[in-house]
Amino acid sequence: MPLYHYKGLNSKGKQTTGVVDADNPRDLKEQLRRDGVFISEYVETTRGGEKRKVGGEKQGSEDFDLGSLLTRISIMEVAEITRQLSTLARAGIPVVEAIAAISEQLENKKLKAVMSRVKRDVSEGASLASALREHPKVFGDLYVNMVHAGESSGNLDVVFDRLADFTESQVRLRAKLMGALMYPIIMAGLGMVIVSLMMLFVVPKISEMFDEMGAELPLITRILIGSSNFAQTFWPLILLGGIVGVGAFARWRRSEDGKPKWDRFVLRVPVFGPLIRMLNIARFARTLSTLLASGVPILSAMTICRSVLTNNVLGDAVDEAREAVKEGQSIADPLKRSGQFPAMVTHMVAVGEKSGELEGMLGNVADSYEIQVDSKITQLTSVMEPVVIVIMGISVAFLVFAILMPMMQMNEVIANGGAG
Repeated sequence: MPLYHYKGLNSKGKQTTGVVDADNPRDLKEQLRRDGVFISEYVETTRGGEKRKVGGEKQGSEDFDLGSLLTRISIMEVAEITRQLSTLARAGIPVVEAIAAISEQLENKKLKAVMSRVKRDVSEGASLASALREHPKVFGDLYVNMVHAGESSGNLDVVFDRLADFTESQVRLRAKLMGALMYPIIMAGLGMVIVSLMMLFVVPKISEMFDEMGAELPLITRILIGSSNFAQTFWPLILLGGIVGVGAFARWRRSEDGKPKWDRFVLRVPVFGPLIRMLNIARFARTLSTLLASGVPILSAMTICRSVLTNNVLGDAVDEAREAVKEGQSIADPLKRSGQFPAMVTHMVAVGEKSGELEGMLGNVADSYEIQVDSKITQLTSVMEPVVIVIMGISVAFLVFAILMPMMQMNEVIANGGAG
């Protein structure tokens, strides 16, 4: 097993060195990470002391790498490095050293390359916020503006903590929603595959058998066989029509005319509409609270809030509120006039504005709505699972009944003929 001499930063932010037995550099990093050490440099040696390989930040990180191109940077990975930056900033570690220590631990090559470029830019005199702004697909406006506010106020560690909390809460919410939808989607997809296979391969065989017998088929069986024949004959057109239809709908939904209409319609859909409204209100309140608490100016904060909302109807209400604030008015009144925000939300915002505790009130709104969203998702899951099972059961029962019904009739005819 190779020996590794390493340098790094411990959990208290102090320089530390040592020697570790490890199978490979990856194992070395995992061992040290468990011990709370952020490795910045390592050297592999033989037992005799001969140096073999030096590890550290790769200067060639911007070289072409197919694996890096195919790798995605998840929001959870961003949350993790943010939490680590907070820990090191609290320990008084300079930003450049903190970024170097963290980037060395990263296994995602794409994120590692991004952090290496951030470190290089900061080393050359750029602010951390401006260095992060060069990577908008990884660090959005919310992230960059909060870091800028933290640098200006000298509270980067606090800002990183808030950013990590915010990002992790969004990850949990998204995971909860995806978990609720995954089962129905899988079951619905599986049901469609089973029905399609039966219509294309099983039903035609049975149809041939019925034709050979010359039996008069029940209406339900004739409908099934007709549908199967249509699918077999025109399946390329059906497939093409489906693709074109989905593409046209998606394009219309993104258009200036279509998106407002679709967003308005979605909010009226039973069960899903209230959930989407709650999700957007929770996101608005949490984002604005986090930005204001970090020292981001209110107009900039509201612009960022608008960008994180997924529904244009609620987004337009936030735009109106921002214009009102620009003219010296309150936030609560335009939100109330829009009719899109519940009275409880606008009342708490108004109280927060009057008391000077707006970020705290918004945090309370976010807490309340995140709990409601969690409860609503649980209810939705408990309702959707049996509904999907019932729909699949009815579909399969229709197929089985349509196939078995003529067979049972034939058996009766044969039995009656034999008895006669």
